[in-house]
Amino acid sequence: MTSSSGASRRQVLAVAAAAATAPLIAGAPARAASPKGPKTWDLTVLGTSDTHGNVYNWDYYRDAEYDDSKHNDVGVAKLATLVNQIRAERGEKPTLVLDAGDTIQGTPLATYYAKQEPITTTGETHPMANAMNVLKYDAVTLGNHEFNYGLPLLAQWIGQLGFPALAANAINEATGKPAFLPYVIKEVPLGGYDSPTLKVGILGLTNPGVAIWDRANVEGKLIFADMIATAAKWVPVMRQRGADLVIISAHGGDSGTSSYGPELPNENPVALIAQQVPGIDAILFGHAHNEVPEKFVTNTETGEQVLTSEPSKWGQRLTRMDFTVTKIKGRWQVLSKSATMLNTNTVVEDPAVLGAVRGQHAKTVGYVNTVVAQSTEELSAAESRYKDTAILDFINHVQTEAVTAALAGTAYAGLPVLSIAAPFSRTAVFPQGDVRIRDVAGLYVYDNTLEAVVMTGAEVKAYLEYSAKYFVTLPVGATVDPATISDPAVPDYNYDVISGVDYDIDISEPVGQRITRLVLPGTDTPVAADAQFVIAVNNYRRSGGGNFPGIVKTQVYNQQQEIRQLLIDWAQAKGEIRPVDFFVENWKLVREGVPVF
Repeated sequence: MTSSSGASRRQVLAVAAAAATAPLIAGAPARAASPKGPKTWDLTVLGTSDTHGNVYNWDYYRDAEYDDSKHNDVGVAKLATLVNQIRAERGEKPTLVLDAGDTIQGTPLATYYAKQEPITTTGETHPMANAMNVLKYDAVTLGNHEFNYGLPLLAQWIGQLGFPALAANAINEATGKPAFLPYVIKEVPLGGYDSPTLKVGILGLTNPGVAIWDRANVEGKLIFADMIATAAKWVPVMRQRGADLVIISAHGGDSGTSSYGPELPNENPVALIAQQVPGIDAILFGHAHNEVPEKFVTNTETGEQVLTSEPSKWGQRLTRMDFTVTKIKGRWQVLSKSATMLNTNTVVEDPAVLGAVRGQHAKTVGYVNTVVAQSTEELSAAESRYKDTAILDFINHVQTEAVTAALAGTAYAGLPVLSIAAPFSRTAVFPQGDVRIRDVAGLYVYDNTLEAVVMTGAEVKAYLEYSAKYFVTLPVGATVDPATISDPAVPDYNYDVISGVDYDIDISEPVGQRITRLVLPGTDTPVAADAQFVIAVNNYRRSGGGNFPGIVKTQVYNQQQEIRQLLIDWAQAKGEIRPVDFFVENWKLVREGVPVF
């Protein structure tokens, strides 16, 4: 095995150990060549991505087996069954298993071992390390969510893996060298007595958006280089060091667009990498949570077809790439390549993976079922995208209280506090009666922290105008269907509502001209352009996530408090959730002044 330069001896040894125990690369009978053709061999590469802390096929927010409208299943345990079936089917023919990132964040299971009982404190093995080590991956790429809990926890998780973690474009700011292993080259016996060996280079690329989304964890420590330029740098190096086949495992989509502005490298450049960087055979990618079974992209320099595939999210799908290779005049050539997509709802969960995480899963289930308060009535998020609802006002009320209390006695104490929240979930419900941690976590599914900045009235209006692009334009008289009222290009988490001012959104008007009424609460007094407000907002949005205007500023409040925990703490302290304490209908959708709902 050849490793990249710049890797520590410990990393190289870890990678070598992983390679030494990699599954199914021992000899097997070679496929017989046709009498007239060259002798050929085949390699299968399996790919996962965006597992987001899912091991069991379990919905922690519903405390039930996972299910959705399409009856998808989730979890590494399901993936493992498919992987093991393919390994068994192929016998001793080589099969590699890769992951394209976003692994240690996304479920209460992952949150529990980052926040409630962090592995950095307990020394316990992370559940995603336990699960993935049973499956025996060959390499994982770091996704942007790997950085959510800070570099010490990330380092500890990487150290618990029995295989390498890759991120070529994450650069140590102090040294200018890769902060993680950029790539590995695996020597893969192709099967048969005295079989030849194929050297497979695997390059990992993480997402440059980390510099925005986790600025607090990485600023001054890591720089995130352009994914295209990084591929152009390392692919030739891998080829020079003997790679016969080059696969990129990239945590970025293939749309060519970014959710942030142009100040950082492209968020979703996979198709551009395939087009612009010669020498790549295939790209496994993630981040966008799309299902892309097989897509070929033509490299503009060589004319070669680059195979790309994205296996959805949460362990719902498994990518299978198949390569047929032959050796001509001492050089390996790829004769054919293809990809298919497998659905994990076709198999049962792997018992070995379940067993490896059973105790941690049970502890998490017990935690999320803890009752924190009583609700006087059922509160639902089902209509929160297009109606002002009490359950979203609950978030804004808690955020407003926390920031107001923290700024008491400061220079900002006299400014009105507005709060921003987004409808993260369409299914969240606080039932009448017992409200459990899982109900609150189901409302606020991200591990965001609370911050605050100062904005002017003009900036607040511009912010609301930008948010209002979420809605399609519906002229007066046109039928309004809540199912199609939003632009499918704008995700729910990029639609924000603001408490503390009253406003109307006219969805019959063009984007940019929709905030037809913006007044001080309970009055007809327009918000002055030069008025000043403190804005309570999550760290993702404040740092540039979603590319909202006017919000990327120096914080006047940032105590690194997780919003989900603030909601849980508030509910526990009060013991009772009563909409009368926090629900204020301050915004509505209109057409020419007439309410839509």
